[in-house]
Amino acid sequence: MNYFAHGFRFVENPWFLAGTAVPDWLSVADRRVRMRPERVEPFASGEVSNQSEVAAGVLQHLEDDRRFHARPAFLETSADLAESFRHVLGADNGYRPGFLGHISTELLLDGLLIEEDPERLDEYYRQLGSVDPESVQQAVNSMAKRPVSRLADFIGRFLEAEFLRDYADSRRLLMRLNQVVSRVGLSRLPAEAEEVLQAGRRLVRGRVSELLPPT
Repeated sequence: MNYFAHGFRFVENPWFLAGTAVPDWLSVADRRVRMRPERVEPFASGEVSNQSEVAAGVLQHLEDDRRFHARPAFLETSADLAESFRHVLGADNGYRPGFLGHISTELLLDGLLIEEDPERLDEYYRQLGSVDPESVQQAVNSMAKRPVSRLADFIGRFLEAEFLRDYADSRRLLMRLNQVVSRVGLSRLPAEAEEVLQAGRRLVRGRVSELLPPT
């Protein structure tokens, strides 16, 4: 799951919502920092506070991912997309079709949820904009094994860019996917990969209810 799939159910609670985004924010701001349940859980109990809500949101993200990645719908869809990427890209060692199938399934799911309810995405950004990034960084540093110094700055850039809006369009999604693959050291995808994303959008659309956690 990606940002919006993790958070769209919780837009009424901005600090919890921020917590659901923390692991994804960290994957860009500082990939060395991981949120571990055993370190987060003590902060999610007791008196309700901004800290406890962030911690609870992080735990929600981790549990959602655990279930999501084990769902047959995810495993089958990501495998189908991986095979489609392999067919388009050939045997070039600069690509990892398995990774592309995995991440594309997540981004396409976000795109379809946004397409279905764009006003909820507006509220998602509005609510996250009400949260103090420095306070989120402090909350994360109290729970993480090692400190992070760039998280608050990245949250600000995330809110300014609003790049989740691009996921509903296959051409713009390819641009965003290329940013991801470049960040992890893979070759940029050619324009032909847009065809895979368009077909993948139809594939994921038919399995949205199987991919999402129960409400």
